[in-house]
Amino acid sequence: MANTNELLNRINRSYSTMSKGQKLLATYITDNYDKAVFLTAARMGETVGVSESTVVRFATCLGYKGYPEFQRALEELVRNKLNSVQRMEVTSGRISQSKILETVLQSDADKIKTTLEKIDHDAFELAVKTILGAKNIYIVGIRSCAPLASFLGFYLNLMFSDVHLLTTNSSSELFEQMVRIGQDDVIIGISFPRYSMRTLKALEFANNRSAKVITITDSIHSPMNLYSSCNLIADSDMASIVDSLVAPLSVINALIVALCMARQEDVAQTLTMLEDIWDEYQVYENDEINYVDDSIKAHYAKIDDDGGED
Repeated sequence: MANTNELLNRINRSYSTMSKGQKLLATYITDNYDKAVFLTAARMGETVGVSESTVVRFATCLGYKGYPEFQRALEELVRNKLNSVQRMEVTSGRISQSKILETVLQSDADKIKTTLEKIDHDAFELAVKTILGAKNIYIVGIRSCAPLASFLGFYLNLMFSDVHLLTTNSSSELFEQMVRIGQDDVIIGISFPRYSMRTLKALEFANNRSAKVITITDSIHSPMNLYSSCNLIADSDMASIVDSLVAPLSVINALIVALCMARQEDVAQTLTMLEDIWDEYQVYENDEINYVDDSIKAHYAKIDDDGGED
């Protein structure tokens, strides 16, 4: 772990000799290095409240040749931040073995409560309006956020004809799926710590082509908000090796319900058509087969076909 913590060690060793502005930077980076890694020197200075030159001097003060080398050290730190073992170590100090169920469920409930208290209702309404007015809807969520993106995409497909769920293992594939995105379209980006660089690049790509950008993330300081005009903030937390994304899912549920209410007639027609299709092709009946009865039916069908048992 020595190499992983080299940047933090340098900050700790130099802290006492730093200027006031440099100490502000040191505190911000120590507490938020997963966000700081995405920031330019100018943007970091703006976030902390110091000048860009102070940020550059801070990097050289730590022994780096300039901001680019400092940022590479920051990237290395974040790359190794909170791996599975570290998460388990942190969690072991927060949750006793006998209280895992109660602690995790209570934590999830608290996340929903705090999200409800601080979410921007105007931003939520703007998100609904923007999606309703879009020609094409793109959704991107990578890694642990992929199930959230898939869930949102499933229900939006029941309401809209042009929904694109971006699925990929590389940034170039993302761009290929988004090559026609434009000013009449919207992209919904979902990302929580550890933030996905691919998701950020997709939002940057969309923003550069004048598309509307909506984010579902954990903080107003999230790097995902660099390119968005509408931010839906939901609390997230970690428990052992998994992310708690209950609150983001609740926000997505609310978004789906609001859109559904705004398009009730269209949704009703689609669901009526789907019910007929599901009945015709026995979509749900196939999922509910009684396997004991089915084996008996198959047995008797074989007797009828052969005229007797083998």
